[in-house]
Amino acid sequence: MSKVLLSQIAPTGTLRAGINLLNFLLVTGKSAEGLPEGVAPDMARAIANKLGVPLELVPYATPGELADAALNNVWDIGLIGSEPARAEKIDFSTAYVEIEATYLVPAGSALRHASEVDQPGNRIAVASRSAYDLWLVRNIKHATLMHAEGFDATLKLFMDQKLEAMASLKPGLLNDVEKLPGSRILEGQFTAVQQSVGVPKGRTEAARWLQDFVQEAKASGFVAELIAKHRVRGLSVAP
Repeated sequence: MSKVLLSQIAPTGTLRAGINLLNFLLVTGKSAEGLPEGVAPDMARAIANKLGVPLELVPYATPGELADAALNNVWDIGLIGSEPARAEKIDFSTAYVEIEATYLVPAGSALRHASEVDQPGNRIAVASRSAYDLWLVRNIKHATLMHAEGFDATLKLFMDQKLEAMASLKPGLLNDVEKLPGSRILEGQFTAVQQSVGVPKGRTEAARWLQDFVQEAKASGFVAELIAKHRVRGLSVAP
């Protein structure tokens, strides 16, 4: 490894990897020591191993908090959904996995497809600053977005306020629909959230190396192996 690369990607001598704990598909458990386990931590571990440096996992409760810290010199790589708003501070690799995002509607709803939700009068519950929320903020023109912090609070908002729809990752909605008699997951999707590995803006050598690493991890079948290892439903290797 070149000195320039290591100075950009692991300036302290240890690879500090920012991990988004809110993504239940990429972080599926904790080790005996309380460290995050799942596809994202394993990707970070593989990157550290390839570089030949120790790994330190830096957990964040939400993706927004992880993104906010990009320029604070507290993490070297961040495993997070790639979104234009985040790209102002972070240089992203191409995605290594993607997750379908759609809507849940209550019993009796006339809505049938995700494309029908953006209509005047419809209120959509969504977890604040999630990758799919950032997409909705850019693209919803007629419906009203109503924000909550985290999945549990979003579900509570949807139920308590009797909203017309709740936006989330489809694998999570598969669990939520079982809690709400008569509710349905709409056909179709409004986006597919792409999960990437990013570095703080300006670390060009590190960004180039990560891009090559991610492409190889997909092509070799390594990413697919991680999905199978952790038995994650609803997670696909990104094209």
